[in-house]
Amino acid sequence: MRRPLAPAAFLLPLALLLTACGGASSAGTGSDGGTDGKGSVTLNVGDQKGGSEAILRAAGELDHLNYKIKWSTFTSGPPLLEAVNAKAVDVGGVGNTPPVFAAGAGSDISVVAAWHGTSKGDAILVPNGSKFTQTSQLKGRSVAVAQGSSAHYQLVASLKAAGLSLSDVKVKYLQPADALAAFTSGKVDAWAVWDPYTSQVLQAKQGRVLTTGDGITNGLTFQVAAPAALKDAKKAAAIKDYLDRLRRATAWVYDHQEEWAKVWAKDTRLPYEVALASVRRTNATRVAVAVDQPLIASEQKIADAFTELKLIARKVDFGEFVDRRYNGNLPASTSAPHASS
Repeated sequence: MRRPLAPAAFLLPLALLLTACGGASSAGTGSDGGTDGKGSVTLNVGDQKGGSEAILRAAGELDHLNYKIKWSTFTSGPPLLEAVNAKAVDVGGVGNTPPVFAAGAGSDISVVAAWHGTSKGDAILVPNGSKFTQTSQLKGRSVAVAQGSSAHYQLVASLKAAGLSLSDVKVKYLQPADALAAFTSGKVDAWAVWDPYTSQVLQAKQGRVLTTGDGITNGLTFQVAAPAALKDAKKAAAIKDYLDRLRRATAWVYDHQEEWAKVWAKDTRLPYEVALASVRRTNATRVAVAVDQPLIASEQKIADAFTELKLIARKVDFGEFVDRRYNGNLPASTSAPHASS
């Protein structure tokens, strides 16, 4: 029987995995990921390891491009959005919370596409031996979370649902690799995190789920563009084609979960079993939806929560940071995601 991997065995792939939901990071610069396609127009796309490029390539959606895609890989959403704001990136993918913090900083960004998935992979984890069985028991306890990440809001919302506030727990702002080490060594009582980290801990039997974001958070992920690129007719047309391809590729994932898990595992160095668990729980549930008023209202709720906590310095009107031109005939953002396997 295969022995569960020790915590140290996870640290390298966890450190290398560049997640769409990530929070603030000191490693903010993008690395050159190569170029696809041909033509006179170059679309600068911000990505994260195992993200858009990997899905598009696996689904065969990078064939027959009549424009170039120059890829840049980032450690997390916030630095990617900093690059969008600086016009170094034309479009890139992030989770539901980084755009709120970028908006709060007055960044020049526009949300142009969205996907709705389950939030079952967004979890508050506790060690197997923990006595805690409900969120309210975390009062006065230490919880690790990446600041500005989707897990940050999931923690805020889950505590609120349990009658607590963020000030009722001892928040330890840690990036995932550091948080894993603190979690497995007993230095924190709980860890608020997202997939595939959730799947890693569960597959390795290093912890269990106390609660998830299902029914608590909106389950949205985004593609965010630079307004300057949207004002360029040729780049705007390339962005439309890129988003169409990404929507088809995401649909392909749902119908090819094992095939995608193999590609994703190879790209991120995740164990295949972990990748497949994460695909089934989270990635394959995502459906393309419109950037609409319910989406804006949902994100506004996140922005208001962080403003109230004084983690965002100014009042944000999230509607000022969206562009609906690529909605087409997409379903409402409240449309049900695919059921997780």
